Amino acid sequence: MAEYRKGDSDAKENSRKKGGYENRPRILVVDDSEGIRGYLTNLLEVRGYAVTCAESGEQAISMLEESSVSADLVLLDIMMPGMGGIETLRRMRELIPGLSIAMISVVGRAPTIVSAMQAGAVDFISKPFEEEELDQVLNHFLPLPVNDEFTVTSSKEIDESVWDSAAMGEIRGVIEQISDTDVTVLIQGESGVGKEIVARSVHRMSTRGDGPFVKVNCAALPEDLLESELFGYEKGAFTGAYVRKFGKFEMATEGTIFLDEIGEMSPGLQAKLLQVIQESCFTRLGGNKDVNVDVRVVCATHRPLLDMVAEGEFREDLYFRLNVVNIQIPPLRERKEEVEALVEKFLDLYGSKYERPVRSVSKTMLSAFASYDFPGNVRELENMVKRIVVMGGEDSVLAELVERQSSQRDSTASFEALIETMEATAGEIPLREVSRRAAMEVEREAIDIALRMTDWNRKRAASLLGVSYKTLLHKIRECDLVAEI
Repeated sequence: MAEYRKGDSDAKENSRKKGGYENRPRILVVDDSEGIRGYLTNLLEVRGYAVTCAESGEQAISMLEESSVSADLVLLDIMMPGMGGIETLRRMRELIPGLSIAMISVVGRAPTIVSAMQAGAVDFISKPFEEEELDQVLNHFLPLPVNDEFTVTSSKEIDESVWDSAAMGEIRGVIEQISDTDVTVLIQGESGVGKEIVARSVHRMSTRGDGPFVKVNCAALPEDLLESELFGYEKGAFTGAYVRKFGKFEMATEGTIFLDEIGEMSPGLQAKLLQVIQESCFTRLGGNKDVNVDVRVVCATHRPLLDMVAEGEFREDLYFRLNVVNIQIPPLRERKEEVEALVEKFLDLYGSKYERPVRSVSKTMLSAFASYDFPGNVRELENMVKRIVVMGGEDSVLAELVERQSSQRDSTASFEALIETMEATAGEIPLREVSRRAAMEVEREAIDIALRMTDWNRKRAASLLGVSYKTLLHKIRECDLVAEI
């Protein structure tokens, strides 16, 4: 067995060398959580990076001191036993002054972030994070990895799947209409509806399609750090500003900057953004020279900006500058015809990504999706399909949908009838009886949903509900449930 493992390891290493593994951008992951280290390793290697891990600050410093590992970028956790993340960051900067170090932590308080940036961190990502947030850091500080085409191709495939409904077809028509212009675009809609996909389509279909597309999440950073992220800073602008940093506006020159969650931007930054849109120039933090830029601005928000203007929370002049073309994306519950195509695309994407191919989901699962409102929209559907792929089955997702729908389903009429009975009898019904009837109504709803989802397959419904087959049969009779013909 030992010889087999060694041979297998050698073969894997040779394969990596032949594939240019040694020449790939190198990332050092420092985190005391084995789960996080494993997750990031898989995520980064799929994207084509060479990854090394350390489980503590002490181990990471030792590896760098002994030159047993080199890194183009370090992803460093803040909260670790022993040498904490901030101290590890300072030691790394002393060892290798030009090393790019991004902090990743569940601690997202502004003072912590400021301390990390002052100590020399180039960026900060809060846990839990979206993969897109990590990709932004990678794209900013590392060269393109060997197999980045996987991510690009996959995202394009998903992009194409959201246009299957009539409502999204109309939106695509608007995007095509403005494709030869540079007008600002404001995209509005609930969280998870696909605002970024629409923003990327606006960019890709425009005359700037060959230029950069730079995304900034305005809700992810406090005001002072967001300002330096957008507009950059000069060397010496503040403690820790060792070199000049170019902002996202400069990175987006001759392309598009996408300002996500623009409604979270502070009044001070709103004024500076207005200046950039009006004059196409700004000054870096700590600088006194104008920087000219040629950038198209596309913004998105889930908040009602017009209401915020009325309440004095958002500048009226900036709103009118941004709202030249307004795209309102309907929620997924109003675009149900997209669901099946999106499920297929997500199955292909994550089946390839995690090397766990799943050909399709059952009719029962599709029926459950069809009857669910998806408050989290496309993002929620994506996460459910991802779980189906990773878990190798759909039962856990089905069970979750049963639970959610039983709590969401409108049972107002039944409870109103119960209240009317109580009022008619002047409170003669004991509280225990009221509780029993209410519990039975909720139980009836859950059983009814599970049976409909499984096409009245009572064994599978019992499994989803976590009860025995015999108990379910008794409950069906007790609740007077009958299969629809």
